[in-house]
Amino acid sequence: MPNFKPYNYNQDAMVVINFEEQLQPNTFEFTLHHLINQHIDLSAFHDHYRNDAGGRSAYDPAILLKIILFAYAKGITSSREIQWQCEHNIIFKALSCDSVPHFTGIANFISRYPEAIESVFEQVLLVCDQQGLLGNELFAIDGCKMSSNAAKEHSGTLPELEAKRDKIQRRIRACLKEHKKLDGRKPSERERKQQLASASDTLGKEFERINEFLKTATPRMGQGKNPKEVKSNITDNESAKMTTSKGTIQGYNGVAAVDKKHQIIVEAQAFGAGQEHHTLEPILTGIKQRYARTGISPDILKAQAIITADTGFSNDANNHYLRREGINAYIPDNQFRSRDKTFAKQKEKYGKRHRDTVKGVKAVVPASEFNFNKKKKTCRCPAGKEMWLKNDIIANDGKRKLFFEGKLSDCRQCDLKHQCMRNPSSADTREGHGRQVSITYTNGRTATDWMKRRVDSQYGKAIYGHRMSTVEPVFGNIGTNKRLNRFSLRGKTKVQGQWHLFCLVHNIEKLMNYGAIA
Repeated sequence: MPNFKPYNYNQDAMVVINFEEQLQPNTFEFTLHHLINQHIDLSAFHDHYRNDAGGRSAYDPAILLKIILFAYAKGITSSREIQWQCEHNIIFKALSCDSVPHFTGIANFISRYPEAIESVFEQVLLVCDQQGLLGNELFAIDGCKMSSNAAKEHSGTLPELEAKRDKIQRRIRACLKEHKKLDGRKPSERERKQQLASASDTLGKEFERINEFLKTATPRMGQGKNPKEVKSNITDNESAKMTTSKGTIQGYNGVAAVDKKHQIIVEAQAFGAGQEHHTLEPILTGIKQRYARTGISPDILKAQAIITADTGFSNDANNHYLRREGINAYIPDNQFRSRDKTFAKQKEKYGKRHRDTVKGVKAVVPASEFNFNKKKKTCRCPAGKEMWLKNDIIANDGKRKLFFEGKLSDCRQCDLKHQCMRNPSSADTREGHGRQVSITYTNGRTATDWMKRRVDSQYGKAIYGHRMSTVEPVFGNIGTNKRLNRFSLRGKTKVQGQWHLFCLVHNIEKLMNYGAIA
């Protein structure tokens, strides 16, 4: 038998440790430590403290910022877990100088100082520029939807919430009625009475929450020319219900603008809305103001820095804004691929992509399958039958919309009517209608036409090809590698601060890999 040295994990040891020596070069903790100590001015935090003339001494913001950012870099966002790490993890001990802030203090620091955290984000961006990590030639913009500390079950328009409140009230009355019937009966019914009492108490609290919210709430309106009421949320009314590839969430959309050279995040804002087109102008304004404040460029957008974003940021208003301001942008519309000859045979290779059924609405043959002739104002259906022009509308912005309808006799006898019509039985009635479809086009002089010509050019396609490789890896690093995929705060201002912390982790890691912080 081999003769091994005995060992026992269940023992204590007195070890002499130098905290500075635990922070080895070329590590995130080393870069973080020297960056905050030597390059970052934390005076923005100092204005919030009022203990200079008396009171208990506070933890230095440098200590708190170091342990929070290091914890986020390890995917730890729980304040209790950060406190535990400061008690047991040697790197946390080195960064905190063996101090153990209470978890409530850590949580307060994260939520109370969003403006000061933004100041740190801005200073780190300036360090990145001084280190030569910014190209300032192309910025890619995109959004990442994350759930927040709000329950989507507590969402609804004001009429929906009123209906929910009334339903809860009826359930409370039913519980009380049944509870009253059980009074004076056998002791065996005691357990049921306790259940009813507990249910009535829970429902009562829920009723009060909704009722108090409805007393002061006003309808929350969406974006666009004719905004409609969107769902409010009792827990966090600045968050929004959003549809993602992983299902429906209640949260915020973290939008970031990323520099192409080393994928440094130059602007980051959180929005409580799933749609992205209304976020473009605030992001571009933020880039311009941030670069001016830091002295990197007096007007980076006038310097013809290239802006690119995906189709979610494209609409008429944004295109008009970009052309009016002279911004060198390339943002394609959702028909961008269909106009590209490279993708002409994509349907034959991969099949047609129809939209899935939404809320019980049947998916039908899309308008793209119809053959429109804008000059002759004619349309043929997928079966080759000519449709009649029902309406021709000219809008003020240069748009023209043609409405076509299939002849009732053609649709009635067509073999495709079950795939083409949502209600095929209507074609069998004398008062029914054939398939209806419309096309919208312009006179070629609108801002949208201007953007189409830009993105359809060979240069525009080459520029847009850089978008995905610039911004998508950033969200992959933050959300997948660092596991920072959920906001733990409520309210847009606080979430904005936490989103800056997420982006700071990414930028500091870039400084570690490509900079020279020592």
